[in-house]
Amino acid sequence: MKKILAAALGAALLAPLPAHAGSVDGKWQFKLLGTAVLADGKIDEVKHIDSSLAALAPFAAPQAKASNNSFTPTVAIEYFLTPNVSVETIAGITSHHVNGRGSLAGTNLVNHVGIIPATLTAKYHLPLGAIKPYVGVGPSLYIVTSSRPGDTAAALGVTRTKLSSNVGFALQAGVDVPLGKSGYGLTLDAKKYFVPTTAHFYAGSAEVLTTKHKLDPWVLSAGLSYRF
Repeated sequence: MKKILAAALGAALLAPLPAHAGSVDGKWQFKLLGTAVLADGKIDEVKHIDSSLAALAPFAAPQAKASNNSFTPTVAIEYFLTPNVSVETIAGITSHHVNGRGSLAGTNLVNHVGIIPATLTAKYHLPLGAIKPYVGVGPSLYIVTSSRPGDTAAALGVTRTKLSSNVGFALQAGVDVPLGKSGYGLTLDAKKYFVPTTAHFYAGSAEVLTTKHKLDPWVLSAGLSYRF
C-alpha cells in the first residue's frame, strides 16, 4: 500500500501541468510542495502496562517524542467556490520514529511509523489584492500504514506494534503569490494538526503496553502553484 501511494505521488509530481490556459482567477489550483512535518508524539496516558514492565525503573515516568520528518513531497488540489472561498485536499505520506523521553530518555520505542494525513480544509482568502493570504480549517484522518518495534522495545521482548488511525482536525494559514498573469505562483503554507493515536505493544499475542499519544504536528510547506 505504501509503495503504491508513493508511486502515485511520484507520478503526480512528474506529470505535466494541465493544458488549460492559466488564470489568476481560475477555479482550480494545483500545488507541488516540499513539506516538513514536525510531530509531537507526547504520551498523554498509559492505558495499560504489564507488571513485568511496570517493575522496571525506566517506566516510572515514561514519556515519548516523535522524530521530525525533515522533508516530504506533497500535492495539493484546490477548488474555488467563490473568489474568496475554496476547499483544498492534500496527498502525501510521512514516516517517523517514536523515541523515549523522561525516565525513558535515550530509548527507541517504535520505528518507521507511516502516516497518510488525509485532510480537507475550507479556506478563506483575504481580499487584499494580488498577494492572497488565507486561513483555513477542516477535518483530518491520519491513516497509520505501518510501524515496527524500536530497538529498545524489541530488546524487552516486544514483537509487534500497532498504532491506531484517528480523526482530528487542522488549522491552516498561508499565502499565495502570483507570478504575473500566467496562473503560476509561489505558495507558503502552515498547518497545525490536532490528532491522537493509541500505540499497542505486543509480546507474541499478549498486549504488554498501551499508550495514548498526541501526534499534533506542525506541517510547513513551500512550493509552486498553477491556477486555471
